[in-house]
Amino acid sequence: MTDSTEIEVRAAREGDLEELTSIYNHFVRETPATFDIEPFTPEERRPWLLSHHEDGPHRLLVASATGKGATPGGRVLGYAHSSRFRPKAAYDTSVECTVYAAPHAGGRGIGTLLYKHLFEILDGQDLHRAYAGITVPNEASVRLHRRFGFELCGTYGQAGRKFGRYYDVQRFEKAL
Repeated sequence: MTDSTEIEVRAAREGDLEELTSIYNHFVRETPATFDIEPFTPEERRPWLLSHHEDGPHRLLVASATGKGATPGGRVLGYAHSSRFRPKAAYDTSVECTVYAAPHAGGRGIGTLLYKHLFEILDGQDLHRAYAGITVPNEASVRLHRRFGFELCGTYGQAGRKFGRYYDVQRFEKAL
């Protein structure tokens, strides 16, 4: 990115699917942040993309680079989403939230920018709680979630095995 590059936060579009999949697959292949083991094709991720809408509580936002220093159409720098927490109707006033920054965009405030926009949108929805799961250790993610008012509500000990070792998952919640 150059000094003339701007960052736009907007609803994800089908045209973003390849870049969104690439960002997610980085975390699948390289980190324990997700417990998916095998990378996805964009077509396999399409149902996930389509489960988010431009209205209502289930949103998918992208941060993209625009301006002179950006690639045509804007390069996706990261994404944040709120999704259904659990499939039973009593959970409909709760959402699961997460944010991913592209590997080349980490540490630049992309997650903060995305969550700021996401929680502004969610503020007008019929929601009571937001939840997040963080594979630990991941101090950057813990700091980000605490900055947005999430509080630790429990830990799943050795919840998943990836790269030959077990990882704990800390669960965080935020009143909406």
